[in-house]
This record gives sequence, structure tokens and C-alpha cells, in this order.
Amino acid sequence: MNFDFALILVVATAVTGLLYLLDVLVFVPKRRAKLADAELKAGGELPESASKLVMQPSGWADLSRSMFPVLLIVLVLRSFLFEPFKIPSGSMLPTLQIGDYILVNKFHYGLRLPVLNTKFLPVNEPERGDVVVFKYPKNPSVNYIKRVVGLPGDVVTYRNKVVYVNGEAQPQALVAQLPPGRPEKLLVNETLGDVEHEIYRDVERPTLNAEWTVPEGEYFVMGDNRDNSNDSRYWGFVPEQLLVGRAVAVWMHWQELLSIPDFSVVRSIK
Repeated sequence: MNFDFALILVVATAVTGLLYLLDVLVFVPKRRAKLADAELKAGGELPESASKLVMQPSGWADLSRSMFPVLLIVLVLRSFLFEPFKIPSGSMLPTLQIGDYILVNKFHYGLRLPVLNTKFLPVNEPERGDVVVFKYPKNPSVNYIKRVVGLPGDVVTYRNKVVYVNGEAQPQALVAQLPPGRPEKLLVNETLGDVEHEIYRDVERPTLNAEWTVPEGEYFVMGDNRDNSNDSRYWGFVPEQLLVGRAVAVWMHWQELLSIPDFSVVRSIK
């Protein structure tokens, strides 16, 4: 079962905010009136302990006062600034390892309303070579991470494990054979647009030769682990409205619950 954390966070923030407002507008004045009445009957100010007891908010009001500011800060940070994600698969090897924790810039491609994901402030458009997090078109409750290969209007061709964009081959250079001597995969340096990065190519895996024309408002994405990635070659394009943000940094690696988190891997993502 997939839980929509964004929806839960929005609802929790709204509920605690309304309860906090209700307490401020309705129940605080009632407590002040009750305190004034008690002081009138006592003929003067009550002891501090008695005043605090009269003004003490109920349990739900006290909880909402404590939780609302925290939830609001988390909502703003997560919705409009940065959101953490964990890498669950090896489709972006060697760039991203299973168990890497990454930061995703939520405002780079424009600000969107939480839950609705409707853009209300455009900023930048995705560029070829960007590593992006998006909602999987076949199941929007699941987040995917891939690299942008084709922009709206591009003709993307994949032939003999080389990417062509509008008929132009994207440069590749062999870095290493793994393992040396009897290689099972190749470590290759690839350039997409202005972005130079490394990819894996399996030696034995047959290639998929095909061509796609990217529709307006959509993007063609691929994993860096080219022969082990479920991406646009198999399920199609990513609509702009499903973009979540741009992956900008790895801040921790923590593969297993009982292992020790590794912060030495901190690096930018290119």
C-alpha cells in the first residue's frame, strides 16, 4: 500500500492550524473572561499558580499549538524547497547507488501546489542531462528517478547502445571494462548536452534499437544503468506536470537498517 505523505502532511497541518486558530479566537477569550471573573470574586489578582491553572488550554489546544508550527515548516520546506528521497534500485548506477539518500530541488522547475502538483510559479525548464525525480506515469503514487535525454520536439534514437538526439550521436568514451580481462559490463563516459556523466552498458545484453519523437510538454528519460533500467524506452514519455524536482546532491548512504549511515559520500549529482 502506498501512502500519500504529502496529502497526510497537508491535512495534518490544516487540522492543527484550524484548532490553533479556534483556540486563539474562541477559547482564549473565554479563559480570560473566566480569569477576570475569578479575580473579581477574589477581590484582586489570583496567585500565579491559580492564574496559570485557569488559563491552561485543553489537551487538544495545547497539542495543536505545539504541532502546527512544526508541521507548517516541514510542509513549506518539503513542498517548495527541498525533499529527501532514498534510491531503491540500481537503475541509475554508477551515478547513484542503492541506499543513497538524495536531496531534490523542488523549486528549480517551478513552484507547485502540494498534492495537486499544479504549477503556479514557473522558474526553469528541464535540460538535457538533468537527473530528475518524477511521478511514474503508469502509477503516479510511485516516484522514479532518471536522466533527461529528450526534450519536447526532439527525435531520440537508440541504436547499438548509443543515444542520438535529432540525428546527432551523443559522445561516448570507454572508461573501463568490468571486470578487466573478461568484461561483463562497460563503464562509459557519455555527454548529453553540457552534462558529462558515466553510464553502465552490459556486454551480453542485446540492444533495443528504436526511435521516438517527444511530444510537446513531455520528456524522454533513461537510467544511467542502460541495460537495467525501466524507462521511457519501455513505457513512454514523462508529462511535465508529473515532474517533482531536480536531484542535486547525495547527502548520505544508508543501505540497511542495522548498518551505520555513511556521510562521507556527500557529493553533487551531475
